[in-house]
Amino acid sequence: MAAPTAGATRPPRERMGDRMFPLYRRLFGEDSDFVATVDDKLGECLRDDPVEMFLAVALGYGVILGLSLWALGVALAYGVLLVFNPDLGEVVNVSVANPTLAATLEALQVPSFLLLSGLLLGTIGFVVGFGAPVGNLWIQSGERKREINVLMPDAISFMYALSIGGLNQMEILEAVAEADDVYGEVSREFQVILNETGYFDTAYRTTIRNRSTQTPSDEFAQFLTDMLSILASGGDMTDFLDQKKDKHMRTAKQQQEATLETLQLFGEMYLTLSLFPLLLIITMVAVSLMSGPKTLLLTGTVYALIPLLSVAFIVMISTVKQDDPGDGYLRPKNVDFQEPDSILSIGPIESYDTDRSLFSTIRSQEGRMRLKAIARRPHVLFRERPEFTLFFTLPVAVAAVAFGVTSGLIPTSRPEFVESYLSATIVLVYVPVYVMGVPYAIFYQLRQSKRSGITGKLTDSLRKLASANDTGQTLLESFGTVADTSSGRLAQEFEIIRGKVTYGTSVKQALVEMNNKFHLPRLARSVKLVSEAQEASSEITDVLSTAAQASENQDDLEREQKQGAQMQMVIIIMAFMTMLGVIAILKLRFLGPMADLASAGASSGGGGGPAGAGAGSGFGSSVNVQRLEMFFFHAVTIQAVAAGFIAGYMRSGKLLNGVKLSVVLITFPLLVFLAT
Repeated sequence: MAAPTAGATRPPRERMGDRMFPLYRRLFGEDSDFVATVDDKLGECLRDDPVEMFLAVALGYGVILGLSLWALGVALAYGVLLVFNPDLGEVVNVSVANPTLAATLEALQVPSFLLLSGLLLGTIGFVVGFGAPVGNLWIQSGERKREINVLMPDAISFMYALSIGGLNQMEILEAVAEADDVYGEVSREFQVILNETGYFDTAYRTTIRNRSTQTPSDEFAQFLTDMLSILASGGDMTDFLDQKKDKHMRTAKQQQEATLETLQLFGEMYLTLSLFPLLLIITMVAVSLMSGPKTLLLTGTVYALIPLLSVAFIVMISTVKQDDPGDGYLRPKNVDFQEPDSILSIGPIESYDTDRSLFSTIRSQEGRMRLKAIARRPHVLFRERPEFTLFFTLPVAVAAVAFGVTSGLIPTSRPEFVESYLSATIVLVYVPVYVMGVPYAIFYQLRQSKRSGITGKLTDSLRKLASANDTGQTLLESFGTVADTSSGRLAQEFEIIRGKVTYGTSVKQALVEMNNKFHLPRLARSVKLVSEAQEASSEITDVLSTAAQASENQDDLEREQKQGAQMQMVIIIMAFMTMLGVIAILKLRFLGPMADLASAGASSGGGGGPAGAGAGSGFGSSVNVQRLEMFFFHAVTIQAVAAGFIAGYMRSGKLLNGVKLSVVLITFPLLVFLAT
C-alpha cells in the first residue's frame, strides 16, 4: 500500500486555506491596514494562526456559504415564478418605445430576476461566512479584556503576597502563570511571557515588553510597562506591587460606580419601554371600539413585542453587568483534584478506567449507596443542584396540562379558548409556573443563603486569622483560634480544616477541599492567596491582611452594587404595577360600559328599519370583550414574568435569580382578574 502524501494528511481547514490563498493575495495587499488589524486581534486572542492562513480560511467559508445561498436564491426565485407566475413587467414598470429593445428586455426579465435573487443571497452568504470568524476575533478580544480588568486587582494582590513571602521576580511570574484556575486570562498573559522566555530563549524583559503591546487590556499593558521600568531600574518590587494593588482597587470602585450609573439609566429606559406596549394596547382598543377589531395588531403587541423588548433589555444589561470570572474550583498541580458533587459522584472509583470485575462491583455498590442517600435526603441534592427539581416537577406540570386538555379546561378551538381564557390560562401557564418555579426558587435561595454564609464572614475571619498569626501562632493554630471564637459556617469549616491537618492532611490540600466544596470564585481567590503563601512561611500576617483587604474591597463593591440594584428593582416592579393598574381600570371602567353600549345599540337595531340597522352597526358594536380581556390578562402575565427575570438579573447578574420574583409577580394579575 502506498504511503499517503503529506498534503493528504493535512487538516481540511489548512487545505482550504491553501486553495484560497491566491484569492487572499488578490484581495489584500502586503501592506493592508485591515490585515495588520486582524493580526493584532489574533495576538490579543492568543491565537497562533498566521494572519494569511486565517483570512484565507475565512474567505473559503465565505465562498462556500455564498455559493450555497446563491444556488438557494436561484432555486427559490424559480419556485416563485412557477407557483405565483408574477408579471415582472408590471413590477419593473418600464416602458420602451423601441419594439426590438422592448422584446429584448422582456426576454431578459426571467434570467435577470433569477440572477439578482441569487446574487443577493450569495452576497449575504459571503459576508456572513467571511465576517463571522473575523468578527469573532473582536468578540473574543473584548471578553478577554473584560476578564483581565476584573481580575487584575486580585492578581496583583496575589503577586504582592508572594513578594512579601520572599519569592523573586521569576518565581512570582511562574506562580501567577500556574494559577489559571483562579486568575484566568491574567494567568494566560503571563503564560505567554514564560513560554516565549523558556522555548525561544528570549530575555523575560523583552517578552514583557512584547506582551505589553499585544494584550487587549490597556490597564494590563500599563502595568507591564511600569513593572518593566521597575525591573530595569532595580526598584523594590514589593513596594511597586503594593502601590499597584491599591491603585487597581480604586480603579475597580470607579468602574463599579460607572456601571451603577449606566444601570440607573437602563432602569429609566425600562420605565419608558415597558409602558410603550401598554400605550399601543390602549390605542388599539380605542380604535377597535370605533372601527372594528384589530386582532392581528393586538396579538403582535402582546405575544411578540413585549417578549422581544424584554429580551433586548436583558441583552443590554449583559453588556454592562460584570460577572465573576471562573468556576470557583482550585486545581493545584500537586494536589489531587476531584470536583465535589457530594451526592451525585460515586467517589474516587470514577477515576479508575478498567473493566476488572472488582472495580465494577465497587462502582455498582457505591452507586446504590448514593441512590439510597438521595432517597433519604433529596433536599441535599436539590440544594446543591436546584435544576434537578425539574426532573420531578416537569412531569407533574406536563400531566396537569394534559389533564386540562383532556378534561376540557383548555379548549382546543379558538372561540372556546377565548370564552374561557381565564381558567384555560391558569391551567396552561400558571399551574406549570407554580409547580416548577416554586420548588426551584426555594432550593435556589437555600443554596444562595448557604454560600452567602461563607462570603459574608470571609473578611472578618481573614482579619482574625491575621491577628492570631501576628501573635506568633501558626496558621493551623490561627484556624483553631478563629473556629473557637467565631460562629457560622465558615468557622465550622476552619474547625474541619484543623481536624484534617491533625490527622495528616496538608494545610494546602485542606484549604483546597474546603474551597471546592463551595466553589465560589471570590473564595477561591482568597484561598489561593493564603495556600500559596503559607508554603513559604508560617508567618503570613501581611499576606492574611492583604487577603482581608481584597475581600473587603469585594464586599464594598457588592454592597454598592446591591444598593444601586435595589432602586432599579423598585423602578421595574413599579412599572409593572403601573401597567397592571391601568389594565385593571380599563377592564372595569372602560370595557364593561363599552360592551353594554354596544349591546344596547344592537338591541335597538333589532326592531327593524334602517335606523335600527345603523345603530346596531355603530360605535363598539363589533367589539369582542372576552377577547380584549384575554389580551389584557396575557399582556400583564408576560410582563410579570419578564419583569421578574430582569429585576433578578439586574440585582445579582444571574438570570435564574429572577425565578422567585417572576413567581411572585404573576400572582398579582391572577388575583386582580379573579377578583374582577
